[in-house]
Amino acid sequence: MENVLFSCEGIGLSFGNRPVLKDVSLHVAPGEILGLVGPNGAGKTSLFEVFTGRYTPRSGRVCMKGTDISSLSIHERARLGLARTYQSPIVPSSMSVGDVFRAAREAYRPFLSRFDAEWGARHAHLHVPWDRPAGSLDTFDRRKLMLACQFMRAPDVLLLDEPASGLINSEIDTLDIIIRHQADEFGIGVILIEHRLELLTAIADRVVVLDLGEVIASGRPDEVFSNPRVKAAYFEDAGHG
Repeated sequence: MENVLFSCEGIGLSFGNRPVLKDVSLHVAPGEILGLVGPNGAGKTSLFEVFTGRYTPRSGRVCMKGTDISSLSIHERARLGLARTYQSPIVPSSMSVGDVFRAAREAYRPFLSRFDAEWGARHAHLHVPWDRPAGSLDTFDRRKLMLACQFMRAPDVLLLDEPASGLINSEIDTLDIIIRHQADEFGIGVILIEHRLELLTAIADRVVVLDLGEVIASGRPDEVFSNPRVKAAYFEDAGHG
């Protein structure tokens, strides 16, 4: 496939005898935002764990910039430009914002400067004193701090696990701007797990829907969300939490 930045092909994953992912394939291009949706237990976060190298699939492969990275460790994938955030924006409560940035700057070589951290904070719209305890930040600022730590490393691919969780509508609008700017300005490929349909509809170029570990639909958000199979699998389940 031409112009593919990151992809997976035929991913199968099982926990014991229980299949979690079944022949999952998807791709994202430079500057593209791909939404990954589905009911609880569909396998979305497990797929992210395969992408980052925490889980080893029983079949399939993961590729980045045309290279098979399936055998690489979590740290090796990070050094290649694969970044990830988590659903819960947990930060070290005993550390200041500046301490968190310093730990991120020195996580692996090449070590980064304070100017890189300031650049990341600016692009994440994080405007808080650096001597402030990170644990005292509200939910959105904690998310911004985590994003800033990723941005300063200039990743090629960014995996976001429910970044709008716990945010109000005005904050989601700002998050939309932050993510879209990174994709448009720097060509980052973004894969976004999200239940907040207002964010997905506004930001995603394409959407892939998982149900019981299988891809059941893919395409533009308006097309996918009107698909009867998607409505039955996702929207009815979403209404029950």
